Amino acid sequence: MRRSLDIYIDGASKGNPGPAGAGVIVCERGEVIENISQYIERATNNIAEYSALLLGLRSAVSFKAEVVHIYTDSQLLARQMTGAYKVRNPQIACLYLQAKELARQFKIFHISHIPREENRGADKLATQAVRQALKKSLPHATSRTPHAGNI
Repeated sequence: MRRSLDIYIDGASKGNPGPAGAGVIVCERGEVIENISQYIERATNNIAEYSALLLGLRSAVSFKAEVVHIYTDSQLLARQMTGAYKVRNPQIACLYLQAKELARQFKIFHISHIPREENRGADKLATQAVRQALKKSLPHATSRTPHAGNI
């Protein structure tokens, strides 16, 4: 049986650009198996979104997933990853190429744009990363938990 993961991702930037974070929820068969909340320093919201995607894909690689379905509320990211939109920003292009390379490691890779309301868990993790880092003044605050709540 192929290992299949559903991964919810979100990025947050306070200031755009400003202090930014990434949130990722990794699920298998409807159960949360990992939450990731990572501060990524000063970045735009789009860079934060791609950072969350990269964290999610790296997590899927570490779990040896064969099938990966990414859920994001960033229409831009979803459309760039599917080829509907071109990537014009050089910083985003670098992250995009990294994401495409990671995506090739899976037998099946799919990305879907979902409404923001369906992505509250990942949004909460991204915002939490920014708040915790600013509160503690730690430039690389990261937390990983096996399960920290609802999607």
